[in-house]
Amino acid sequence: MVQRFQEAGARVVACDISEEALRSLDVAHKETFDLSNADACRRACERIQSQVGLPDIVVSNAGYTRAETLEQVDERVWNFELDVNLNGARNFTAPFLEPMKARGSGVFVFISSVNALAHFGNPAYAAAKAGLVAYARAIATECGVHGIRSNAICPGSVRTHAWDHRITKDPHILEKVSRLYPLGHMVSPVDVANAAVFLASPLSAGITGVSLPVDGGLTAGNLPFIDAIR
Repeated sequence: MVQRFQEAGARVVACDISEEALRSLDVAHKETFDLSNADACRRACERIQSQVGLPDIVVSNAGYTRAETLEQVDERVWNFELDVNLNGARNFTAPFLEPMKARGSGVFVFISSVNALAHFGNPAYAAAKAGLVAYARAIATECGVHGIRSNAICPGSVRTHAWDHRITKDPHILEKVSRLYPLGHMVSPVDVANAAVFLASPLSAGITGVSLPVDGGLTAGNLPFIDAIR
C-alpha cells in the first residue's frame, strides 16, 4: 500500500502498532499507536497535523481475525475484533473530519472485506467490516457537502501473513480456496493497493459511498454451483 501510493506521488505517513513494522519504510512521517485506544489515536492525529499537515487522503487498512466460526467467538474475541476492525478505524479517522470540513476537501478509503457483503466465516470480523462499510457511507452522505469523499474496498482473500496459520493447518488450503474464484486465484496486496490509489485519486472524483469488491469475482456468483450443474 505504501509503495503504490509513493509511486503515485504521495507523501506517506505510515502508522502501525509496532515500530518494527515501520522500520524499513522510507516515508515522510511515522506514528506508532494502538488503534483501540481512542486517546492515543487522537494524539497521533494531532501530531500528524502539527508535523506534516492535515492529510489529503486517509487509508484505513488495519485488520485482524482468528475466530473462523461462531463456535470460536466468545465475548473477548467479539470485543477485540470489533475494536481492531471497526472502532479503531473510527478512532483514527474521526479526528480528521472537522479539519477536513473546514478545509473543504478530503478522501477516506476504508479497507473492508467481502465478509461485509456475504458470509465467508469469521463472524466477528465480518460484523466489524460490515460496520466499516456503513461508517464509510455515513461519511460520504453527511460530509460530501464539505468536499469529502469516502469509499470502502472489499477484498476477497488476500495472500498475506494473515494466512500463515491456515497454511500451517492445511498446506493445500490456497489451492482449495482458489477454486472458489472465477479468475482462478486470490487477489494480491498490490491489487488492493491499486484500487485504493484509484479511489483516492482525481480519477474517482465522482465516486463516493461505494463498496468496491476486489475479489477475483468471488461475490459475482457461486462458481462451485456452476461447476456442479455443468
